[in-house]
Amino acid sequence: MHPILRNVLAVVGGWLGGSIVNMGLIQVGYSIFPLEGIDPNDMKALAEVMPTLGPESFVFPFLAHALGTLVGASLAAVIAASHKMKFAYAIGGLFLLGGIMVNMMLPGPVWFTALDIIVAYIPMAILGGKLVIRN
Repeated sequence: MHPILRNVLAVVGGWLGGSIVNMGLIQVGYSIFPLEGIDPNDMKALAEVMPTLGPESFVFPFLAHALGTLVGASLAAVIAASHKMKFAYAIGGLFLLGGIMVNMMLPGPVWFTALDIIVAYIPMAILGGKLVIRN
């Protein structure tokens, strides 16, 4: 396969794979910690209820963001023909942008926003890329 095509597939595959993991964990979180009377697909309702949620409600969103980024960055590094770490970083950057947008639309507690933005994206992309390159 042509290296450029393979590198494009690395970005698409990393983004898609990481997104599937992310959404899967979010759905698991809603089943374990249901938001009574709230449609989890209604962003306005979620934004209104966020200040009332306890820390347990933020475990699965954090795991979804961190593990989604880790899987996505790892996949990108596996698929990429060259510059594997750069593609892992690119996935981390894409997921970071998405995380910033979600944290702006659904303002949670400051501790969660800080933890999410600082730990769940770029460090997980670095870890994902290094795990692949190491093996």
